Amino acid sequence: MRRFASQYRDFFRLPDVTTLVAVAVLSRMPIGMVGLSMLMCLRDSMGSYALAGSISGIYFVAMAVGAPVQGRLIDRQGPGTVVAVTGVVSPLAHLAILLTAILDAGFAAVALAATVAGLFATPMTVLTRTLWRMRFTRDEDRRRAFSIDAVMIELNFTLGPAIVAGVVASANPTAAYALSIGVIVASFLVFVLSPALRYFKPEPPVERHLLGPLTDPHLLVVFGATFGLTLAFGQLEVGYPAYATFLGLPALGGILLAANSFGSALGGTLFGGLDLRAPVERQFAATLAIMSLPLALHAFVDGALAFGAAAFIAGAAIAPSIACQSVLVSRLAPARYATEAFTWSSTFIVSGLGSGMAVGGWLSETRGPKAPFVAGAVTVAAMALLARRLPVRRVPHGAAAPH
Repeated sequence: MRRFASQYRDFFRLPDVTTLVAVAVLSRMPIGMVGLSMLMCLRDSMGSYALAGSISGIYFVAMAVGAPVQGRLIDRQGPGTVVAVTGVVSPLAHLAILLTAILDAGFAAVALAATVAGLFATPMTVLTRTLWRMRFTRDEDRRRAFSIDAVMIELNFTLGPAIVAGVVASANPTAAYALSIGVIVASFLVFVLSPALRYFKPEPPVERHLLGPLTDPHLLVVFGATFGLTLAFGQLEVGYPAYATFLGLPALGGILLAANSFGSALGGTLFGGLDLRAPVERQFAATLAIMSLPLALHAFVDGALAFGAAAFIAGAAIAPSIACQSVLVSRLAPARYATEAFTWSSTFIVSGLGSGMAVGGWLSETRGPKAPFVAGAVTVAAMALLARRLPVRRVPHGAAAPH
């Protein structure tokens, strides 16, 4: 335990690390608030979950399309211009969504505003992940940074919805969405006023391929495994509420999701403090294989307590798997594609989550409330086999990772 604590103590004593972790949490607060508050506000204004869900889908698809373009611009010109433009356009576009919905301007007007909001979404999550690549060169430091980063994202996804729920309960969904827009502005200011931007060094002009990092076959394997992993996550997002509804306890869905997130946060914390000698490629495959077991366990347990325990155990491998994935992206992507690689990673993550939620909803309706968990277990196990295809790049323990 003393060795474990010293790993974190020494890490946080490194220059700017404590500040950058705080910046990562605060600048990414919108990711846990905007999607939920926008959905609830649109449902309240438009009177239909179908319409609200369609607008939300348009927003996330636009975000997935726009992210790689932003990443390529950041790699070529630095983050300054992209951050400045999105920091202005994003909150204005969200304000347009809010106003067009309230004023009943019609589906097309709201959809157009959502498209602009998605295309110009501020790239704070991607930039903070690229930041850890820029700040550290050793695989061990990166693994610890990305483990902490994964835990902080779980914190964002726990605090954000809780804040939204509190505002909805005390005021209304419109107020919750308005607060989220304010948080977008605040997160932008936190990031630009922090030391983060000085770690981004412009790369000298080099020849770039049209497909960018997608030309690397090993990165494609990582992205493929990422899509499959988040496909399983999307099925969990639907599976827990569906099982809770099956039990006649709808509120239990949120508790099960919270148990899963708490397990992920604890797993990420423990993983980041370990002194592992196995190559990160094998760590990635191992965390995926381990995750498939508690996912399959859901098929054999019943009741709120047993399902909650299974949700917690299944969550324990989520943050470690995301940490390994991030280290692999940071290692495999050439410096000229550093940010673009993480934006493509985000595109695969968003696409996987959306697809998983669609598949999970269909399975819950047609195959029963436990079907998403079985499908998720099979998917993650298959991704573990895919990850095993990654060749191991031997890096001496404590040495800098190759670029």
